[in-house]
Amino acid sequence: MKKTFVGIALGGLMALSGSLQAADYVIDKEGQHAFINFKISHLGYSWLYGRFNDFDGTFSWDADKPEASEVNVTINTTSVDSNHAERDKHLRSDDFLNVDKHPQATFKSTAVEMTGDDTANITGDLTLNGVTKPVVLEAKFIGEGDDPWGNYRAGFEGSTTLRLKDYDISMDLGPASEEVELILSVEGVRQ
Repeated sequence: MKKTFVGIALGGLMALSGSLQAADYVIDKEGQHAFINFKISHLGYSWLYGRFNDFDGTFSWDADKPEASEVNVTINTTSVDSNHAERDKHLRSDDFLNVDKHPQATFKSTAVEMTGDDTANITGDLTLNGVTKPVVLEAKFIGEGDDPWGNYRAGFEGSTTLRLKDYDISMDLGPASEEVELILSVEGVRQ
């Protein structure tokens, strides 16, 4: 299966750390320790970078049963930010994210497959622009432990590629701009 988006499901990465026990985590949005970034070619001449500033997510994990890990993420697509107000307005239009009709994207994991000691493929259903498709996120465990405020955290990174046309995003920017890469970095706080 071709790897594709928002695998925003980094939480499923919990399957990568054998020292954790069954637990629920909340992605640390409040502390700004989570990022959903994207990169797309601009006409084949350079890279355009951006991010989604507003999203929420949770994940659960059992070290003895990584295949039972679960992750749920909701992204407010209205929060797209490419550091250019006019471009962001266009990205929110029906040429791209169509935020008036579909103000949120969601990801719900369906499977976690270990691919190495600290790597996994997280498969799930991504709904974006009103279209739901299975996607795969390539994920890597970064670290875990106590923080200075009395919490326990786990951190991960991941990436995936999304074909725009798979999600009814038909704006034609040329062959170099048919796919967008998502780069994710999250910390979860154990509940």
